[in-house]
Amino acid sequence: MRRPFRAFVYSIRSGAIHDVILHISLFEDEEELCYLSCDVAMSGGQGQFNNSPRGEDKDVEAGTSSFTEYEESPFDITSTKNAPVERLRRWRQAALVLNASRRFRYTLDLKREEDKKRMLRKMRAHAQAIRAAHLFKAAASRVNGIITSSPPSPGGGDFGIGQEQIVSISRDQNIGALQELGGVKGLSGLLKTNLEKGIHGDDDDISKRKSAFGSNTYPQKKGRSFWRFVWEASQDLTLIILIVAAAASLALGIKTEGIEKGWYDGISIAFAVLLVIVVTATSDYRQSLQFQNLNEEKRNIRLEVTRDGRRVEISIYDIVVPADGVLVAGHSLAVDESSMTGESKIVHKNSTKNPFLMSGCKVADGHGTMLVTGVGVNTEWGLLMASVSEDNGGETPLQVRLNGVATFIGIVGLTVAGVVLFVLVVRYFTGHTKGANGAPQFVGGHTKFDHVLDDLVKIITVAVTIVVVAVPEGLPLAVTLTLAYSMRKMMADKALVRRLSACETMGSATTICSDKTGTLTLNEMTVVECYTGFQKMDPPDSSSKLPPPFTSILVEGIAHNTTGSVFRSESGEVQVSGSPTERAILNWAIKLGMDFDALRSESSAVHFFPFNSEQKRGGVAVKSPDSTVHVHWKGAAEIVLGSCTHYMDENESPVDMSGDKMAELKNAINDMAARSLRCVAIAFRNFEADKIPTDEDQLSRWVLPEDELVLLAIVGIKDPCRPGVKNSVLLCQKAGVKVMGRSSPNDKLLLVQSLKRKGHVVAVTGDGTNDAPALHEADIGLSMGIQGTEVAKEKSDIIILDDNFESVVKVVRWGRSVYANIQKFIQFQLTVNVAALVINVVAAISSGDVPLTAVQLLWVNLIMDTLGALALATEPPTDHLMDRDPVGRREPLITNIMWRNLFVQAMYQVTVLLVLNFRGISILNLDHKPNAERVKNTVIFNAFVICQIFNEFNARKPDEFNIFQGVLRNHLFVGIICITIVLQVVIVEFLGTFASTIKLDWEMWLICIGIGSISWPLAVIGKCIPVPETPVSQYFRINRWRRNSSGT
Repeated sequence: MRRPFRAFVYSIRSGAIHDVILHISLFEDEEELCYLSCDVAMSGGQGQFNNSPRGEDKDVEAGTSSFTEYEESPFDITSTKNAPVERLRRWRQAALVLNASRRFRYTLDLKREEDKKRMLRKMRAHAQAIRAAHLFKAAASRVNGIITSSPPSPGGGDFGIGQEQIVSISRDQNIGALQELGGVKGLSGLLKTNLEKGIHGDDDDISKRKSAFGSNTYPQKKGRSFWRFVWEASQDLTLIILIVAAAASLALGIKTEGIEKGWYDGISIAFAVLLVIVVTATSDYRQSLQFQNLNEEKRNIRLEVTRDGRRVEISIYDIVVPADGVLVAGHSLAVDESSMTGESKIVHKNSTKNPFLMSGCKVADGHGTMLVTGVGVNTEWGLLMASVSEDNGGETPLQVRLNGVATFIGIVGLTVAGVVLFVLVVRYFTGHTKGANGAPQFVGGHTKFDHVLDDLVKIITVAVTIVVVAVPEGLPLAVTLTLAYSMRKMMADKALVRRLSACETMGSATTICSDKTGTLTLNEMTVVECYTGFQKMDPPDSSSKLPPPFTSILVEGIAHNTTGSVFRSESGEVQVSGSPTERAILNWAIKLGMDFDALRSESSAVHFFPFNSEQKRGGVAVKSPDSTVHVHWKGAAEIVLGSCTHYMDENESPVDMSGDKMAELKNAINDMAARSLRCVAIAFRNFEADKIPTDEDQLSRWVLPEDELVLLAIVGIKDPCRPGVKNSVLLCQKAGVKVMGRSSPNDKLLLVQSLKRKGHVVAVTGDGTNDAPALHEADIGLSMGIQGTEVAKEKSDIIILDDNFESVVKVVRWGRSVYANIQKFIQFQLTVNVAALVINVVAAISSGDVPLTAVQLLWVNLIMDTLGALALATEPPTDHLMDRDPVGRREPLITNIMWRNLFVQAMYQVTVLLVLNFRGISILNLDHKPNAERVKNTVIFNAFVICQIFNEFNARKPDEFNIFQGVLRNHLFVGIICITIVLQVVIVEFLGTFASTIKLDWEMWLICIGIGSISWPLAVIGKCIPVPETPVSQYFRINRWRRNSSGT
């Protein structure tokens, strides 16, 4: 049984076996179908497709890579923007990872990215197939003299057409079916939409439309539940080993010591592991919720629609008419459909032959009005978005580098753990390990196997716990933690981060290429000066100084040659919309007596040349009721004036533009430009109506005449500088950031490329479609949230929501804060790592025992890893960050200052705690007291944790003496310190059985606090020690280079 054509379209989409197309052949392969259909279309003389599925599928979205060769280290990636997939895969393979699902959670999912591109190629193939099939059907109709398209059946309910029918027309781009309905006008009638005033937009109307046609959303995968994060946190290899060891210890303990005491060790370890998993999962879950909220903000695009006769700005989710659509009217509208079709050729749209517009595509030029016919999952783009989950933007350079640091530290930790395991096992079996009674724990031929196995499990547990502490699994994740915090706070500072890497890269920015209008200025433009050919108007909006015929032709051009609009409410209030320049000129014309609606209804625009920044002018041909045609031009004063051969005098007569008059007007332009006024010239010319093409195709290609123009007016538009811009620019210069303002889009791109070649980290602001290449090429692209086009926003990394340069400077501060916070956390974590490893290794080698047990080390790991990251990675930015130069891309993560601080604190902790380990009983006067060994080990554990609490304050300010500045403003830091102190007291005083501790009296507590508090004055002394300017890592590079050179 043959299926109709619509079934064929559906079968392509589902990837099933395909039926015949008009009895040609049966295709079993989707790719073959598209290829043969393209052949049919080409043989019909209807034009050729740019690509064929048989050949290479050029992915126009893939972009070009600036990576020409791999660096020596797989972790040495200076920029992940547009990085090749193989480069990203290489560092993943080189990383030492204990929990891959957690470590790579916020990196680019390479498999998902490949799946997304594969599906996009499939959808492009569908579009090609549908287009080819329609061309073939049209050709067959002409040959056979039959009409193959039939209009959809009328819809039920409140509208004359149903969702299924309208989606079918739009998705299949069935021009025949659209014409059967009466074209765009007939379709709008069925949808009860006024093509001029839009829908009513009241609550009842919107509710009915949502019910009939759905809302502009698509099904999204639910966020991960808390239990999913618990599961992922438990995938850590070392934690799994500890759980197994806890189970073995529990079984052996019960067997050897009985159930009353034998369960202590096993349950203690299991409880500690469970605590680590729950705290880690809670932190990760909160972080994921922050990313979900940020993703919602990124998707919530604002746009203008016409409702009840006026333009209003709404959320993209509030589009409720049945954002595929058909073109109502437009001028020089060109659309880039490469995201859907794969063809890089720009497609020109018109309302009769090619009116269909697909969501997900981009307007490249021109403007128009679209009747929306499909939203949400009823569009091809919606289907794609519904099947591809939201991605968090990929890894950041700092994240990659921290994986390298974590890998190096992990290797050291594994080595140390191996040494400890070997020493403890050797000492145990040689009889050097003593029990609580002083006797050897192992005596050959006498110690029972169960006891040996239990002792070995404890030794292995200690070694594995050292690995848990040594491998900083949370170090790379601290980047996403601080980025999530920073991105949320940056929203309050009017900056929406679209790509994670941009937030940290902004901290390295050395140059900011900024737009002037709206970024450095208020974007509140008004006409403050006006020159006509015969006078300077003062004030510029004095209509009495202009002859009525002169005013008439002037306001006609302003009313038609604009993309703005004027709405007059019933109360008489006038609302003007459009770009700031358009609003300024429209408001000026209203003061001159312009009736916008009357002028637009009395005469009609025949053809339009949209303004663009390359031509710097825009024009329109207007036909009056008496068939008179005027071609109006408006644009940059020097450009339009250069095309003028006449000017209009006070007698409304064109006068030849003499050399003196031209020089006079040019001087006026230069004078206004010198006072930072934007100069716009308005001119016109008459044109013969019979020379205008009547055919729509010819009319769309008609070039408006731009010579022999008659100058009407030159206006100077003032846009005041934003109040805080001067101080912001001075702050950037103080911070070593160069600010460059105002250039054309092409110059901006060349500037970015040149600066990058010279080693600069470049941030670029842009708002126009033609700014997209520069935004894409820059290290950080900053688009404008108010004036920016969707193309510019899509190519940018950060959206400045208020278009204010001060917000750009705040982004720089946050970028530097990200880097500084990570360095604080690294210094804190490495201090704990070094101290814990050295203490356990020295104690194991010398005495065969370790003072810090598995449960205690897990608690230390929790303080260091999760709680430490929360406390230090969420420090807000300070003014001190802008007193230093930008962070170099290859500047070492661990600076000489950090090495100094780390060495001072770690050596102090190691020295004091080892002295306590070997001489603690006598120093603490415990010689004749019960449980002296347990008291000593508890003091060591307690003092070690308290040292970390005090050192956490030191880590806040690595290079400043006042470590308490602003501490009370960071409520999270204070809260975590308080929680850590409370839990430490609970562990020592109440969980002695589980944590192998014993209650301490107040004297011992004071000793522990005294030991910890010394780290504060010690930090002050350490900061007085000068450090060399050359990074320590540089010496190792030089030595390695010398060895390599001598080897060759």
